[in-house]
Amino acid sequence: MNYYFLFKSIHLISVISWMAGLLYLPRIFVYHAENEDETRTSEVFKVMERKLYFYIMTPAMILSWIFGLLLIYSIGFYQLSQTWMISKIILVILLTLYHFYLGKILNQFKADQNNRSHKFYRYINEIPTILLILIVFVVIFKPL
Repeated sequence: MNYYFLFKSIHLISVISWMAGLLYLPRIFVYHAENEDETRTSEVFKVMERKLYFYIMTPAMILSWIFGLLLIYSIGFYQLSQTWMISKIILVILLTLYHFYLGKILNQFKADQNNRSHKFYRYINEIPTILLILIVFVVIFKPL
């Protein structure tokens, strides 16, 4: 069995799942911020946010990292000296930090301490899209 293709397949599936969550959770935050005054609706959003973050996004992020590192192991650690790989890792670290920032926001909503408008969440929803585009172009074109 070719472990490289197995690792790459699981890595891609995990990244797609992670990205879906990173794009969807801020959208839920938009609707939650718009409906914070409605207690019942707010409670529904809290459940959705928690389940998305802890049951889908975080496991997908962990698997993305594990199988990404296994891919690096498969192709050789010397790849870490290439500028494109360093760039990709930096961008993925930024994506990971964004993930944890969303977790912080989730806890603010959970404690009914959100102090941001729905517009703020619309703006930050663009961050993973930009990072995704940069990561794909760096990996495909290896421009550096």
